[in-house]
Amino acid sequence: MTDSFFLPEPGDQLPRFAGVPSFMRLPHVPPGHPRFKDVQIGLVGVPWDGGTTNRPGARHGPRQVRDASTMIRRLHPVTGADPFGQTACADLGDVGPNPADVQDSLDRITAFYAELANAGIRPASVGGDHLTSLPILRALAQDGPLGLIHFDAHTDLYDSYFGGFRYTHGTPFRRAIEEGLLDPKRMVQIGIRGTGYDGEDIAFGRAAGVRIVTIEEFFDRGPDAVMAEARDIIGTGPVYGSFDIDFIDPAYAPGTGTPEIGGPSSFQAQQVIRALDGIDLVGFDLVEVSPPFDASGGTAYLAASLLFEWLCILSAAIRRT
Repeated sequence: MTDSFFLPEPGDQLPRFAGVPSFMRLPHVPPGHPRFKDVQIGLVGVPWDGGTTNRPGARHGPRQVRDASTMIRRLHPVTGADPFGQTACADLGDVGPNPADVQDSLDRITAFYAELANAGIRPASVGGDHLTSLPILRALAQDGPLGLIHFDAHTDLYDSYFGGFRYTHGTPFRRAIEEGLLDPKRMVQIGIRGTGYDGEDIAFGRAAGVRIVTIEEFFDRGPDAVMAEARDIIGTGPVYGSFDIDFIDPAYAPGTGTPEIGGPSSFQAQQVIRALDGIDLVGFDLVEVSPPFDASGGTAYLAASLLFEWLCILSAAIRRT
């Protein structure tokens, strides 16, 4: 059992609608806090959408997901996992971006996560648009390229937008491969669908060795078979997880900037994350929740619920080390 300091505020002692919201009602332990050195999993908000090319709003995602996450309790309903009781988890606060400068924001995010990496804290991040993944990977891949398990409607493998601009939410994993942060032969992208610009992203990924699973293949083969193959590809080495909320059909998750119809259900999203139990997960992000497109807050609650699923996988990975 972890130190009681790191346990969530129980809902039967303080109502869930009361108090200052933190991720999962966990203690707020920013860098410099006397208990920072004891944190094993750091939940971090990255309120930034400077890489968005069309519908903005993901900068507001972490705040709404924090609020929604006060509904999450301690025990997993299927496995009985208790990530908060078994691992020291804390809300480390937000990375402060520069909304007027993409490159400065990338540098700020990398510096924040480098501090976590140096402290041995595994990050659980809520964005923010998908460009957020790139600076996080720059901090985490210090000892060599990582594998990647990536759930998304889009590959985010494009080279550039608007005449050569190379840093958008459609390019992070292209840059990460080029920078040696990811091993493309240990990368799996699941759920890819929707209309495209020219197919250049798909061609690049396949040529590099990335396993791209379209939504048609996902439904034809089923989650169990797809995830068994994914686990074989990522193997036993360290792997990073990235989950774009638009992986899920917009009937369940309308609050996102680039929705694509024909996606998985919220339960299928739970299934694919649960199938990752046993991998060497070094961190993950959940991105592209855009509250302006779902005033009900349903998308944020779905994101908070999936955040808990990921925490269970990450907690188990830490306990195996």
